[in-house]
Amino acid sequence: MKKTKRGRPPKDLAGDAQARILDAAQQLFLEKGFRSASIDDISELAPASKPTIYAHFPGKEALFAAVVARTIDSLTDFDGFVPEGRSIEDKLMSLGTAIVERVLEESLGMVRATIAESQRFPELSRNVHEAARDRSLAAVSQLLDDATQKLARTPRGPFSAKRSRATAQIFLDLILLPMLFRSLVGETSKDLEKELPGFVRERVSFFLAACETDW
Repeated sequence: MKKTKRGRPPKDLAGDAQARILDAAQQLFLEKGFRSASIDDISELAPASKPTIYAHFPGKEALFAAVVARTIDSLTDFDGFVPEGRSIEDKLMSLGTAIVERVLEESLGMVRATIAESQRFPELSRNVHEAARDRSLAAVSQLLDDATQKLARTPRGPFSAKRSRATAQIFLDLILLPMLFRSLVGETSKDLEKELPGFVRERVSFFLAACETDW
């Protein structure tokens, strides 16, 4: 079997070198873990020469951070997303379900990889967590604001400008974190998907009841 020649890719593989490098790196980080995936492996899979890789990323840690950042960008890109349903509860259920499904389907592997490297690279892990939190809160805060437009607003209420991010954090903690934790400890996506509608409905009802009490 012929090995793919490293260096400049043939015309049928030509394209965005950075995207190819990130695709290859993500695949290898998920398959082997950060420590075992080498720049040589990434170079061969991309394909791209090592000088090309280092021209885009100063090292493997920077490459890992870029892969995670791209995953976060994809997860928090809700442009064009419109929650389904007529009632506030239906819209929040639609939003909650979409968030959980995105994370479980698109980023679970990168979450595991980041956790696995947290002791070796605590600063990287911390930066990834902070970036994911900030981007997620900004996106969910806006979506919650859109979905609850018909609710009465007060200057200090849970959907006020001053508290919108804190309210978004509570929403994520109620709906996403339990499912994410259960996935990380080995429960299958198939089993979680069966529970998801009832789980989200229960959590949304609790969330709205808490917001109503706050008002």
